[in-house]
Amino acid sequence: MVLQNKILTDNANLFKSLHHNDKILVLPNIWDPLGAVLLESLGYAAVATASASIALSNGYADGEKISFKELLAILKRITGSVKIPVTADVESGYASNITMLEENIKQLIDAGISGINIEDSAHEDSKLISANSQCDKISCIKNTAMKMGVPIFINARTDVYLKEKNLSAKEKLAETIRRGNAYKNAGADGFYPIFLKENESMKSIVKEVGLPVNILLLPGIPDFETLHAAGIARLSLGPGFLKMAINAIKNVAEKLLHYQGMPEVMDNPITSAYLNTLISNIDVTNIN
Repeated sequence: MVLQNKILTDNANLFKSLHHNDKILVLPNIWDPLGAVLLESLGYAAVATASASIALSNGYADGEKISFKELLAILKRITGSVKIPVTADVESGYASNITMLEENIKQLIDAGISGINIEDSAHEDSKLISANSQCDKISCIKNTAMKMGVPIFINARTDVYLKEKNLSAKEKLAETIRRGNAYKNAGADGFYPIFLKENESMKSIVKEVGLPVNILLLPGIPDFETLHAAGIARLSLGPGFLKMAINAIKNVAEKLLHYQGMPEVMDNPITSAYLNTLISNIDVTNIN
């Protein structure tokens, strides 16, 4: 147990350090152990999950429709398949109160999670919750993690740019900065203004909030060089990888339906031997 706690703590500290090394931390979000071991084998220093990808690949809509119990089981299999840190998208925390949130965080840490995304939307009415309420949640997560001796990275996501459609660009920026500073004071380690695209606003948020800023890879965002110059610390794909995988499958499936596409299947460089090599070091007895 002491060794396990040390591994959890070391991974959490490592994951935090990846946000402070003057390089953009690129996290192509995955949804299963195979995706995790693939990224680890390619040299990624950490992996992240996407709530939408896990939900959709298991037959659920996004928005905490998959149960926390089922999500936790999937996360355990992912963390048990790799040695690198895993950060999990847990949406709003799967909790209707602080007591439930505390228990969920304990279970996530026990499952081997090194970081989480926690968002400030209310799924039931598609609105932002108050900044004060979100700060209470962030403080709970921070205090719970510190009590367990595992300083998981709290990536505080705000949905201002996603859901506050009646605000002007100037008002969105001001509200985002206000929430970012509040979340930082509550204990957040990173800030994720999802759907932010505009470079000058990114610069302002990085400067005014003073936390590592996470951007979602969307059409219209700046290129890597510009993001780095703006001070962006982390780039996520969200469900982007799942969409790419489904697109590849869909394209070949449509061809096969019309008796075409055999070369795409036969010339695929991904072999069964390669896939088996990826999973060869997974100890399934340790993650079941």
